[in-house]
Amino acid sequence: MPRYRFPQPAASEITPEPVWRERRRLLAGLGGLAALPLLPACRQPEAVPPPAGNPLSIVRQTDTTGGEALTRFADVTGYNNFYEFGTGKDDPARHAHTLRPRPWSVEVAGAADRTGRFDLEDVLAPHPLEERIYRLRCVEGWSMVIPWIGFPLADLLRRFEPTSQARFVAFRTLLDPERMPGQRRRILDWPYVEALTIDEAMHPLAFIATGVYGQELPNQNGAPLRLVVPWKYGFKSIKSIVRIEFLAEQPLTSWERSAPHEYGFYANVNPEVDHPRWSQRSERRIAGSGTSVFAERIPTRLFNGYAEQVGALYTGLDLRRFY
Repeated sequence: MPRYRFPQPAASEITPEPVWRERRRLLAGLGGLAALPLLPACRQPEAVPPPAGNPLSIVRQTDTTGGEALTRFADVTGYNNFYEFGTGKDDPARHAHTLRPRPWSVEVAGAADRTGRFDLEDVLAPHPLEERIYRLRCVEGWSMVIPWIGFPLADLLRRFEPTSQARFVAFRTLLDPERMPGQRRRILDWPYVEALTIDEAMHPLAFIATGVYGQELPNQNGAPLRLVVPWKYGFKSIKSIVRIEFLAEQPLTSWERSAPHEYGFYANVNPEVDHPRWSQRSERRIAGSGTSVFAERIPTRLFNGYAEQVGALYTGLDLRRFY
């Protein structure tokens, strides 16, 4: 690890490169206003109480963390990355009321025997809901412990009968600049796209979340359904999904397209592989106490603590190659 002469900012305070480049472009166009200070990407969120969602019935509860303290509901719903609504951590809670998660449909395409457009109710109906308490590790260096409500991703994908050609599964977020004002800015090449290998997608830990803390998923957390992949950095867990596609070739994801030297396809949590601009050896757990949302730093674990469950997926691969 390099030694720095001056104290370095926390990883959670570092703005992702595509974001600060976009801000620089916007400020350059403001002429005399260009001297205004930039807003930090990870500023302290304002207290924005989320609306109460409809309660959900679950059939089982599983804590995969060994009893780690849950992150407060107010922080889970008020401190988010969802650039479709802005780059500030409180922007999703402030602006996501414009999203309309009903009615909703999901298009299924590619190498599967059952494809087409399916109403959300038909997507969800066959699946009993369960609660999974997972760790969430952001690539920026902060983390949470969240009680998601949903069902295994594999159970959903099997219904579409993927063929032997399906080696990857790509997901796409809603493209609607009217309802998602962040999409009016060139932060990313919209719509947002993420993907997994078929083996990752079929792993029992991969999860489709439709709720959190016993109620329907708030808009700012990716309503009406989002992906949760707990052993990967949070940007892999795509929100507000409208398309699922089975592919033979590895697709190019949004962050790969935007900053390929910083965000790779696999994006497995790995304390031994630093981000090009900060260390990944430790993280700040969101605590929501005192004057800061951050608790003290804790060590980051390989695969976010799920190495025993998912390590076999990457046998024979050089994990340092797949940031």
